[in-house]
Amino acid sequence: MSAPAIDKSEDRSDLPEVPEGAVMVTLKIARFNPENDLGAHWDSFQVPTLPTDRLLNLMLYVKSYLDGTLSFRRSCAHGVCGSDAMRVNGVNRLACKVLMRDMLPKDSSKTLTITVEPIRGLPVEKDLIVDMEPFFDAYRAVKPYLMVSGNEPTRERIQSAADRARFDDTTKCILCACCTTSCPVYWSDGSYFGPAAIVNAHRFIFDSRDEGAPERLDILNDKEGVWRCRTTFNCTDACPRGIQVTKAIQEVKRALLFAR
Repeated sequence: MSAPAIDKSEDRSDLPEVPEGAVMVTLKIARFNPENDLGAHWDSFQVPTLPTDRLLNLMLYVKSYLDGTLSFRRSCAHGVCGSDAMRVNGVNRLACKVLMRDMLPKDSSKTLTITVEPIRGLPVEKDLIVDMEPFFDAYRAVKPYLMVSGNEPTRERIQSAADRARFDDTTKCILCACCTTSCPVYWSDGSYFGPAAIVNAHRFIFDSRDEGAPERLDILNDKEGVWRCRTTFNCTDACPRGIQVTKAIQEVKRALLFAR
């Protein structure tokens, strides 16, 4: 995005009092509104920041006091819902999990500018909001639910601790799309299933109670499936839940080569 930045900072008497110990941080936010002629551009805002703040607090300050037209998704604010994925200084993060104490310079005389953009590879609808439907289409395509035959059991389906541990890591996915939209293959070819879809397929392929593994493996044995992965580890680095995404993709590849 090469459009010039617009500084929207201004002296206003109606802003809340700056708390003691706060420092001013510049938020440089990518903007886009399909309903006006400005096109893609940057807006800059001066926001008072405490070390105890999260980036989401700064975003909410901008929306509440400086520019109510700023649009972004957020919900739980505790890193569980996955709504507030965005590119922070060029890296996919959840805004609610970015702690300002980790970003503020140790030298108080230095200034800090944080750039915030929408995640890549998905169509931008407005500001930081992207169309998630292509992402969820890939997720639904791998059939991310338990597939069993026969009658419903009268009690829970028993599973050993070892069998449960086999796929424990991939149960942590919150569908934030940080991994998928950090993938260069996904950026260049949106028809690739993407890491998140493969992670959620992995969760059921290796579930001892499930009977749909052959069907899911057949789905992922496609030219847009697991073989498009180039093992760059961007997805693993981007995952806010610490899932070993690249490892899960390689395990699905091995399952295709050597059977489950």
